[in-house]
Amino acid sequence: MCDFFSDYLKNLKEKDFKKLTDDFMSHYVKLTDKTKGIISLEKLKRIKEAFSVGNLQAVVDAIQEILSAAENAVLEVAVIGESGTGKSSFINALRGLGHEEEGAAKGGVVETTMKKTPYKHPQYPNVTFWDLPGVGTRTFAPDTYLEAVGFATFDFFIIISSSRFTCNDALLARKIQEAGKSFYFVRSKVDSDLYNEQTAKPLSFQRERVLQEIQDYCLANLCDIGVPDPRIFLVSNFHVHEFDFPDLQRTMLEELPAHKRHVFVLMLPALSEASIELKRSILKEMIWLEALKLSAVAFIPLGSIFKSFDLPEQEACLQLYRKYFGLDDESIEVIAKKLHTSVQDIKGYLRCLDSSALLQDASKAAKAIYCAAKICAVTGGPISSTMYFLKAYFIRSKILDAVAQDAKVLLHKTLRPPF
Repeated sequence: MCDFFSDYLKNLKEKDFKKLTDDFMSHYVKLTDKTKGIISLEKLKRIKEAFSVGNLQAVVDAIQEILSAAENAVLEVAVIGESGTGKSSFINALRGLGHEEEGAAKGGVVETTMKKTPYKHPQYPNVTFWDLPGVGTRTFAPDTYLEAVGFATFDFFIIISSSRFTCNDALLARKIQEAGKSFYFVRSKVDSDLYNEQTAKPLSFQRERVLQEIQDYCLANLCDIGVPDPRIFLVSNFHVHEFDFPDLQRTMLEELPAHKRHVFVLMLPALSEASIELKRSILKEMIWLEALKLSAVAFIPLGSIFKSFDLPEQEACLQLYRKYFGLDDESIEVIAKKLHTSVQDIKGYLRCLDSSALLQDASKAAKAIYCAAKICAVTGGPISSTMYFLKAYFIRSKILDAVAQDAKVLLHKTLRPPF
């Protein structure tokens, strides 16, 4: 990061806009290696063109549009399957809710979904999961299923089975593909399959062999009923850090429109190191883009009119990141109840709760940067740009890294061992 920004300032000062554009693209590719980024190809082209001619105001405008679109994105997810396949458990797992918690999707041994049922994410109201009936009922015939459920409103479809996928599932997948939407086959309850297999064959049981057999069976089944090259994810709704759940999350993220990746990652519960790293990567990109925007404005004389990132703002940033990673006070109380332990025991693992220790050095740095930035703001140029970049990037990054690390610590303290 330091190398990028020193080169960025040098290229600005020398007005070497071609080199500036190349460096921006090179660093952005590295920064978004895990998440594919929140900038669409169209917006990325627009930023490149603005940088190439030295139009910093156009760069600022484009980045602001990107950040606003990411923060206001709406996500609609359709989950389809017959009764007993684990739809409700799957929806609750993605929402970070237990079956008995308020607002949880209800499941059962009898059909509980005879109509499309929405479930809002408890923390992100722009995210809705739709529990849809399986295909083949009188109301939801295969030929009219997508129209009946209003397929155009959904960003992607998840087709769930706990045994074998049906011809109706294959027909539905083809229709979704023809409509230009993404779909994913999810084979649920693999933890139960493993348990049953080990109970029946304790001497010959091999975990990886059983999982491969399930995968091969699903592949053969879907190919036989007309789905070419199907992608199948084996999951347990009770061990979301295990099996293919992390791969499923990453695949869905990569195939979403760029501006929707931010809200998708934020709503994922921090129940695996993979999801924690995805959150950290997306938020790091947001911090970097915000810093780039502020530094571009600050380069322009009299352009920097932004407030300092003082202690109250740092506190607000810390609280926001704690919420993103499930370390806010309300989430900690829920974790303590699930583990039958005290809130203080949980908090004892977390360094980010000591805000005075975490933010003390950052506060001093922010005050120094603020004073220097105000002095340089009148003339603009590389020094002013540097001050605002430091203010916007390094302090927020320090807070983000501390919270993400605490999320990993708590994860390993609370994980139930997988089967």
